This record gives sequence, structure tokens and C-alpha cells, in this order.
Amino acid sequence: MPKRKGLIIVYTGDGKGKTSAALGAAMRALGHGWRVLVIQFFKGDWPVVYGELELAKRLSPQLEVLQLGRGFVKIMGDKKPFGEHVEAAKAALSLTKEKIFSGQYDLIILDEINYALGYLDFKLVELEDVLDLLRNKPPDLHLILTGRNAHPDVIELADLVTEMREVKHPMKKGIPAQQGVDY
Repeated sequence: MPKRKGLIIVYTGDGKGKTSAALGAAMRALGHGWRVLVIQFFKGDWPVVYGELELAKRLSPQLEVLQLGRGFVKIMGDKKPFGEHVEAAKAALSLTKEKIFSGQYDLIILDEINYALGYLDFKLVELEDVLDLLRNKPPDLHLILTGRNAHPDVIELADLVTEMREVKHPMKKGIPAQQGVDY
């Protein structure tokens, strides 16, 4: 069998489904016995039970999910000092680098990292630091990056980019996020 070529995959766009697509890829990888790590740059520090965390408890150690964020920045009622978000994102990126070069994983998902690179009017991590990780990752490691507004330089380095486009969303009708579908 030929040696595996690790891909850089980006799920971006304003539509729902970026994290779901990444987790679908994780399910496929797990089915082949791969070790999968999900690092969530925004989820965390909220009183919500995320389905992916509950599943990771059952599939550990093959699936590991680390929620390293402090919640979404400047939206959804966020009142935390901006510096707290920056420190959390920088720590998440530092741990990401360690995990990428650990040799322990076949697939690593960097959930919402595109937000951390600059979305709305904030930036939590430096683009060059992320590009350096992408350029120097182990050749057989697959990386998936999610989040809106993927930076053009990230898109350029990627092997596969899929853009989710919102056509219709239940929140426009006042239907809130649904457990088991949205989280």
C-alpha cells in the first residue's frame, strides 16, 4: 500500500456544517482505527453539553476532544476581557504545535481556528504561526481547519477547500440551536 499523503482540508463559509463536516471525517478515520484529536479554539467555558465531548468519552483514547476556548468572542453575550480570549487561543495554538509533532495522531481537527485568525474585528493568533504549522506538519498527518472566512494564504496551502453557503437557517425563524444537531 502506498504511503499516506497527509492533506490540509479547510471547511469554511457562512453556512452551517463546518464542524459537522470535520466530525464526519473524524468518524470515517476512527472507523479505520486512526487516532483523532479535535482542538476547539472557541468552544469551552460554557454551560452546554456538547455531543462531540460525550462521544469522545466513549471512544477515548482513539478520539480526543480538547475544548480550549473561552466561548465565542464579542458575540452570543460574551463579556469576558478580550485578553482572556487571546491568552486561551495562544495556549491552544502552542498545544496544537506540540500535538502536531507528537506523532500520536493520524488526523487533527483545528475547530474554529479560522475565527482565531481574524473574524469580525478581532484577531487572536498570528497568521504566520498557523501557516508555519501547515507548511511544516508531518507529511502523513491530515489536518482539518474550520471556521468562517478562511484566510487566502490558508486556502492557498490547503489541498481541499469546501465552502458552506447558507441558503436557509432555522434561527431566521426564531428556532434556537438544537441539542444533538447543533451541539
